[in-house]
Amino acid sequence: KSRLVEALAGEAFNFVSGSLGSRRPTVLEFRHVASATESCWSLRDPRTNQWGQQSVASVMKSVGDAHEELGQTVSADPVYVRLESPHCVDMQLVDLPGFRDFAADASKQQFSASIEDLVSGFMQDSRSVILCVEQCGDAATMSTLAKCRQVDVNFKRTVLIRTKLDKYFNDLTSENVAQWVDGYGDLPAGLIRFALTLPSWGEGSPPPKSLAEMREEKSNEDAGRMQALGLSGRPLQTIGFKKFSSFMEDKIGQMFADSIQPVLDALNELRESTSSRERVLALEFEETDPAQIASTTRACGVSFAGALSCVMEGLPYLKYGRMSLGQELGAFHEHHKRLGSDHFETLPCEEFSCLDDYVEYLTMEAQIGSCDVEVNGGAQFRRLMAEVEIFLRFSEVAAEVKKRDVIQARGISMAHLTWRDVVVKLLRHEGHLPMQLRVQYVGERIRWFFEIQKECVLEFMNSVDGAPASRMYPQTYLKHAKFMKQNELIKHLVFQTYDDVCQRQLKAFMDMFQNMLTSTFSNPWIFLKSATADSGSKALPPPPSDGDDVKERIPREIQSRSSVETVMSQWLHDIPTDAHKVDEAVDKVQMLILRTHSLIRSHVCDQVELFAHSFFKLPMLRRLEEEMSTMVLSKADMTSYEDRRQQLAAELREAQAALKEVNDCAALLEDFRTKRDLRLRQPPRSPELPPAGRVSSLKQFWGGNGGSPNVTNKFLSPGYTGNTQK
Repeated sequence: KSRLVEALAGEAFNFVSGSLGSRRPTVLEFRHVASATESCWSLRDPRTNQWGQQSVASVMKSVGDAHEELGQTVSADPVYVRLESPHCVDMQLVDLPGFRDFAADASKQQFSASIEDLVSGFMQDSRSVILCVEQCGDAATMSTLAKCRQVDVNFKRTVLIRTKLDKYFNDLTSENVAQWVDGYGDLPAGLIRFALTLPSWGEGSPPPKSLAEMREEKSNEDAGRMQALGLSGRPLQTIGFKKFSSFMEDKIGQMFADSIQPVLDALNELRESTSSRERVLALEFEETDPAQIASTTRACGVSFAGALSCVMEGLPYLKYGRMSLGQELGAFHEHHKRLGSDHFETLPCEEFSCLDDYVEYLTMEAQIGSCDVEVNGGAQFRRLMAEVEIFLRFSEVAAEVKKRDVIQARGISMAHLTWRDVVVKLLRHEGHLPMQLRVQYVGERIRWFFEIQKECVLEFMNSVDGAPASRMYPQTYLKHAKFMKQNELIKHLVFQTYDDVCQRQLKAFMDMFQNMLTSTFSNPWIFLKSATADSGSKALPPPPSDGDDVKERIPREIQSRSSVETVMSQWLHDIPTDAHKVDEAVDKVQMLILRTHSLIRSHVCDQVELFAHSFFKLPMLRRLEEEMSTMVLSKADMTSYEDRRQQLAAELREAQAALKEVNDCAALLEDFRTKRDLRLRQPPRSPELPPAGRVSSLKQFWGGNGGSPNVTNKFLSPGYTGNTQK
């Protein structure tokens, strides 16, 4: 086996030291360089993956040490060796440890089993050609060929090399030579086989002449002796090393040609992606010019603001950022838990021990639509409005009104203090703060909703090109989305401005709502003139009615609103003022506070959606573009842009170099395929003609004159299509 490797290399060497032989794969790259005057050996550093030229003795020592360091273990990590020589065969092979049929003890048996597992793993690779080396002899006793049959049943990837042919010359006659070549019927008909004699010389002494000359002599001797015995035609083409090497070059060339199209397809995809990246980088480099960087950032922000309106209108194909109501509330609570927020209530009342109880109530009792459906954008906002309205309706008076509170509230003053004033004092003290905390929850929920739409909007902008209705949206969305994805500074500035607008709208929303609550609790009687009297204690509004019920209910509500003040006055008049009726007065005051608070709560819940649309949603959709168009870049931002521009320049150069490399690789492959197709169309050449016109290997592909390739790159190598394993 080792002598066959030496014959393929055209040089005598031995890189296996010790009694255990090889214990890991050795990848040998043989590159035929016809113009070279001497061989050149290289070894690949396993740490840097860089090739380093060394003397043959140094290479052999390094490879031997790599095997010896394993001891009685086996490794699948290969050693890579390259030989460039005018005498080697153009091919790449993987030299694997040989099978061991006998093991003296348990440790040797384990060592033998490890080798068999390693070799079997390489043999099962469908891209490889298996070179099975056996001695010429009885074909029925070839054990290694039997192992090849286990992984290659039909011998489509197996090539049998029978060595030491010269030992059987005396046993062959003109009558049995043809049968002997076919193994007397024991070799499968479809198995490609060769019989040859390898150079040999005395053990421990150097070869008498160059291995290439000895290889040529043995090959000619094999062919001459077999031809003298009357062997001719196709069987004669399987005799001698020259026939074997010619077949292997043709085989590898054919494998390479067969695999060109998938590689070209991959290169074309890589060329498109690299070209697209190069265009994007070039455009960003142009747009980030210091003279127009501010306008580029503002343009990205304006596009982002416009895309927010599209997301809020609803996009059925946009799947990014979709959440169910439970997921949304869980993420909201987790967000404020990280922030340590304590300025608002996270649950509507104490009856809910945890968030899961609240979500279960919303799903099973309140039955909010699309609770379990994952939505985003406008549909998510509509569901949020229903949830915060229910949250507000759980607002109650902070504590039960006691006798002491009523007496303390009435007090004494220079002016006459009525029960109306007492009710206002108690209502402002016990009902205002709980309502304020729940309104704060509403504002925080709406702000958080808009903040989580940032990535959703950016994803929509990036998907405009492939969207079903892409022509309905400006094409600048896609360009600006790529800018924001590639330039973190632009993305940060746009998102920061967006968050600032959200914070500003939250403040406006809370200021307006707080002013309304303050005025309401300061004088609820004026506020309740336009309210509908609550006829029950339900926390939720009545279900929708049909048309006839609505016609009957509207006049009743109008009448009820006009009589609210009368009813309230009657309730106040019924509160006794006598000192001995304090208990009765407390009960009536408490009842009046609860009813008044219920009316205020109902009115606030009815107004929350109006306030959310007026002071949050509409300003976000209408004024965000104006805010984006007036962004101002600081000196620190300009410095960051300069750094980004230098990085862009480096990335652009890399992309251009990569694109050139891909184009060069594709051109090499196309040229090789064209030359091979032309050769296949030509009539077969006469055997007497020199083989210089034959394109049977990758020599012409790597330079056309038999030399090594001018450019070595990471996309192509002679062994790219698969390994020839031995």
